[in-house]
Order: sequence, then C-alpha cells, then structure tokens
Amino acid sequence: MPDLSTQLHNQMLRQSKRANAFHRRLLRAVRDAVREPWIYGNEWAVIRNVPPLRHVLEHWVQPYVKPDKVALEIGAGGGRWTRHMLGFRKLYLVDYYPEVMAETKRSLGNRGNLEFILNNGSDFPGIADASIDFCFSFGTFVHLDPPIIESYLENLRRVMKPGANIVIQYSDKNKVLARKNEGFSENTPEKMRAAIESRGYRILEEDTTSLWHSSLVRFAI
Repeated sequence: MPDLSTQLHNQMLRQSKRANAFHRRLLRAVRDAVREPWIYGNEWAVIRNVPPLRHVLEHWVQPYVKPDKVALEIGAGGGRWTRHMLGFRKLYLVDYYPEVMAETKRSLGNRGNLEFILNNGSDFPGIADASIDFCFSFGTFVHLDPPIIESYLENLRRVMKPGANIVIQYSDKNKVLARKNEGFSENTPEKMRAAIESRGYRILEEDTTSLWHSSLVRFAI
C-alpha cells in the first residue's frame, strides 16, 4: 500500500482530468449519439446506461419475458422498453394518443408478434378476457391522475390471467424530484397500495428506493 508521500493519487487525478477534458467528453457524446439510434424516450436516459433503469430491466422485466406468453405494455412511447420485450409470443401495445402510437409503430417497424391498440383512455379494446400473462408500464402512470389509474386498474382485471404479474411505475410525491416535476401526478406508495388492494389485487413486491422520482409495484389478481 502506498504511503502518504506517494504521487499516485495526484497522477490519477491528472489522468482523469486529461481523459475527461471537455473536447474528449464532447467526442464521446457524439460517438455515443451516432452509435445509439434515436428512440423517443432516450433523451431522458438510455436504459442500459443508467444503473437504476438497468435494474428495472433486469429485475422487473426480463425474468417475465417468455416465448410462450402474451404481454401488454401500456404507453410504449418510442418503444425503448418494448425492445426488451420482443421475446413474448404476442405483445399488445396500448396508447391513447394517435401521434404517439404512430411513433411507436415507426420506431418498432413491422413485427408479427406486435399488436397496436388505441384505447379510450383506460380500456383494452380487442384484448380477450383473461388472456394476458404479463403487463408492464413505465413512464406513463407517473403522469396519470388517480381517477385514471383507478379506471385502468378496474379494466386490467378483465384481461389479466389469474396470478399474472402486473408491473407499474408511478409518481411518488414523497420524493423531492417528483414534487418538483409539475407533470407528475399526485401519487404516493400509500395511495397506490390502497388503489390496488381495494380492487382485489395482491401486492407481491414493491421498490420505493431505486428510482429518484417514482416507485414500482408488482401485483396480481
């Protein structure tokens, strides 16, 4: 172990400053931008580049992707999460906004296992009763007011198989960054638990710490 007279730490600092000089950081940013195709949503973060989002992917999404299962994503946006769920036999992508749905289609292209559905705000037209094995939503429920969330929870009961997993990210106004974001709805883990359980679901897992402005919950009928 070096003693206190060593120049090791000073050398490490100087090397780091050289490696991270502005022009070098700019070149890396340009290189990364060219390498990564533009996807609506990546302006906030590329999933694999951000440890909390990578954790969501590896713990809350990937374990449930099975080639014999049918899944539902609510609010796919540019498909940044959808790309990691293409291994499902069938994947329904539901959105309320035609313009956003058009971008989802443009981004993902024609794939035989995808079905795009425009809804009326909280329903699932064209999806059969008790046909969904897994439901996921990220970046959508954070913006939905409690009455719309409650309506979604009511309607999900029809399409989910008994015991099938539902994973939803939602606004957590217990956190400072959520309180500062005017686009985030007035929600908390306490409110979300009450909404879920009052509709007959069982909460299986929660994560109120990994994300800086929101929380996650996994539940089932």
